[in-house]
Formats: sequence, C-alpha cells, structure tokens
Amino acid sequence: MSQNIPEKQWAQVIEKTGGPVEYKEIPVQKPGPDEVLVNIKYSGVCHTDLHAVNGDWPIPTKLPLVGGHEGAGVVVAKGDLVDEDLKIGDHVGVKWLNGSCLACDFCQQADEPLCSKALLSGYTVDGSFQQYAIAKAAHVARIHKDIPLDAIAPVLCAGITVYKGLKESGAKPGQTVAIVGAGGGLGSLAQQYAKAMGLRTIAIDSGDEKKKMCLEQLGSHAFVDFATSKNVVKDVQAATEDGLGPHAVILVAVNEKPFQQAAEYVRPRGTVVAIGLPAGAYLKAPVFESVLKMITIKGSYVGNRKDTAEALEFYRRGLIKAPFKVVGLSELQKVYDLMHKGQIAGRYVLDTTK
Repeated sequence: MSQNIPEKQWAQVIEKTGGPVEYKEIPVQKPGPDEVLVNIKYSGVCHTDLHAVNGDWPIPTKLPLVGGHEGAGVVVAKGDLVDEDLKIGDHVGVKWLNGSCLACDFCQQADEPLCSKALLSGYTVDGSFQQYAIAKAAHVARIHKDIPLDAIAPVLCAGITVYKGLKESGAKPGQTVAIVGAGGGLGSLAQQYAKAMGLRTIAIDSGDEKKKMCLEQLGSHAFVDFATSKNVVKDVQAATEDGLGPHAVILVAVNEKPFQQAAEYVRPRGTVVAIGLPAGAYLKAPVFESVLKMITIKGSYVGNRKDTAEALEFYRRGLIKAPFKVVGLSELQKVYDLMHKGQIAGRYVLDTTK
C-alpha cells in the first residue's frame, strides 16, 4: 500500500564526524514489514542534532547520517505487518526513539527508551532531515489531523522530554519548579508544561530577550539571570515564596556549571532532574548538604509511548504553544551556526519543501 512516491528526495547529510552537513539528493527508502514511510513535512532542530554532527557523545553515530528526530508528516507507505489502526494518510511523528525490541524487560514495563536494541532517529538510523523517513510503526507518534504539523514538530522531542522530566520530578500542583536553560527549545516548552500541570516556575537563563519571553509569554513567576546574578543560589531561593528553594529543578542547560549548582538551591526533600546532555559534563553535589537535605538527583530520558500521547494531548487542548520559526530544510547549517552562538530563543523548524 502506498501513494505516489518519488525515487529521489532532498536531505541534509553528514558524511563524516564534525560535519559539514550537505544538502543533496538521496534515494527514498522502502519500509520493512513492521515499518512506515513518512513524508516529512516539517522537522524541528534539537541540540542533540548538533551533538550528532560533532560526534561528541560516547554513542557512535551511523555514517553517512541524515539527522533529525522531530519529524511531523504523513504516512505514505507501510509494511505488510503494520496494523490497520495506522493507515496511509495518517499524520504521525518520527521521534528520537525510532524503534525498540518490544520484548525485553524494559520494553515490557513501558521503559522502551532503555531497550538495549533501541534505534535512535538521526543518530543510529537516518532521521527527519529528509523528505521521506522510515520509522517503526509501533513507535511513531499518532498526531490528530487538527494539529498543525509545523507547530507540533518541536513537541515530538523537546515537549515529550520535558513533560517526562516534570513527571519524574514528582512535583505536585502548587509547588515550585526551577527550569535551568529556560529560554531554549526545551526550556520554553518546560515552562508551559509546568504551568499546565499546575506548577509555579522560576526561569533561569540569561539575556533580556529570553527574560521577556519567559515572563511575558511563557508564564514564569520569576527570572534569574545567571550571567548577571551575584549569587545564583540565593537569588533562586529568594524567588520561592518561603525562601527554601524550589521543590524540583529541571536541568535543560547545554553547559556543565548549572548542573553543579542545582543541588545547592533545591529545597530539602527536593529533586534535581538532569535532562540536558552537555558533552563530557559531570553531575556534582556536596555530600553533607545532600544528605542533610535528603535531596534526590536523577536523570530523565525521553518519554515512552504513553508519555508521548499525553504530551501531544496537552498541545491539542491548547495548553502548549511552542515558540518557533520556520526556515527551509536547505538552511539547516544557518540554524546550527546560531545554535553554536547560543542565539536561539525558542525552536527552529525546517520546511522540507524549501
């Protein structure tokens, strides 16, 4: 079963670690028995994609590689084993978790991102920076047709990931969560999911543009500028109603230092959740204070299939509005250049027709 599918397509390809990305024509692949072929309409650009180009994570990438893992599009072909609940013409998302074995202990207990045989879009398998992408049918995100595909693209990684992190934090409605790296793609969504979940948020980042966005558009109660603050720990604690610090800290920053500070300003019994993945970074916390305050430090990876459905439903109900700018797929290198300079507020989305 398929629609009219071309033999060639435009894609952004990395031939060697370190880049550059090359915009060129490549063949369109055919889906396997348990796979679908998705005509990608839009793809978000995540900081992980830059790590894939640079090869600075301890997991090797495939080469050559088509990056991208926030692809929103339409099913145009499917394998013989794909259930009837997924039809040609359905709107779906190609996520970071492209596929898993569905049979191991982790997969059976809804921790499929921890599967040792997991396939990672735009990293270990080709991703969404192309016009037609392959994904395992069991793992594609189901997208309601009333949701715009350009707007939902950033939610497919950034939204699901921060929503999962907020769930992992254990923070309850009415409590306070600090979001570190609040002005970036992950952080801008984390603030909105936190608000939708009934949480009070403190945004931590730098720059007037990000401060304005966090306070006026994204609903944070306070903003702490780590670049101008004389004492980040005291300023974050002072931004909480009782001065004891936030109940949870969501770390989505792209450098190491904020990961070292969080354990100092989180309140007693609080939880620090590491989500961002700065290359070569380490978590560090004072043992004495960590024990006396009984804090929890944990990592949170991407969400499972249920988390995905929940995160998309928040968006469908109008509670999440991901700030994004659309540029052509051919302009990916420009987006990476802005990312290198830390000059992106919100998220960039690629239109695969341009």
